[in-house]
Amino acid sequence: MTNSSTKKKLDTLLKERILILDGAMGTMIQRYKLSEDDYRGIEFSDYHKSLKGNNDLLSLSKPEVIEEIHLKYLNAGADIITTNTFNANGISLRDYDMSDLTYRMNIDSAKIARRACDSSMKSNSLQQKFVAGSIGPTNRTLSLSPKVSDPGY
Repeated sequence: MTNSSTKKKLDTLLKERILILDGAMGTMIQRYKLSEDDYRGIEFSDYHKSLKGNNDLLSLSKPEVIEEIHLKYLNAGADIITTNTFNANGISLRDYDMSDLTYRMNIDSAKIARRACDSSMKSNSLQQKFVAGSIGPTNRTLSLSPKVSDPGY
């Protein structure tokens, strides 16, 4: 589907009904109670830092978990799922010394989400499903008030 045909389809659907967006990826990931080894997978088994909590890395080390979460949202009625890329940016990934994986995490996360949508639409060809990129705020701030009790100072 081209960008213009996707936009047309979205516009048409939005005129007909409210579209449902998936929920919190991080909360769903927590339900799996993943270990440090799960986050590392095979590729990062000898990595020099702790990786537990780097949810975006799971698109590389545990893609089946991410796809399963997407499918749960789609099966629950979500029309749009967001990529597992909330913190997949160079600034946030510095905490794990993984800024160099930013592009790969984003690409793989988009592919996983698209695969989940395609799978969902295969079982119900009457419903169109969409992927939206996700980006959260970084874990850094540009300014900080010198008066903690008065953030607007």
